[in-house]
Amino acid sequence: MKKTISKNKVLIIDDEIEFAETCAECLALRDFEVMAFGDANEAMNFIRSDWKPDVVLLDLKMPEIDGLEVLDMIKNYDPRIEVILITAHGSTEHGISGMQRGLFDFLMKPVELDELVEKIHQAINLRLSVQD
Repeated sequence: MKKTISKNKVLIIDDEIEFAETCAECLALRDFEVMAFGDANEAMNFIRSDWKPDVVLLDLKMPEIDGLEVLDMIKNYDPRIEVILITAHGSTEHGISGMQRGLFDFLMKPVELDELVEKIHQAINLRLSVQD
């Protein structure tokens, strides 16, 4: 019997949908399975529908709901999902608050693709080491 290797799943939640879609396309080319949402509530419904991401890339400032609130929702649903906060409007305080809530890392926009991919791999490795 052949064992299939599944791609690592990355979910992007960012109200700047153009950024989210471009990021998703770039990550798909790097062999990730990627979904992008401009609305946090839609993204949470999708996660609950049985598509569990390994890593969530999450914007801090969104019109309907704050990224730190979404982080809490994700961690309450499944604490093993790693979350990387990506923002152009963040501060050290946001990063510290996020880390206290289970955030994996905090990156400022614009973020280099290679740096982002490296952070995603680090988050996935942490997730896998915790599951063992």
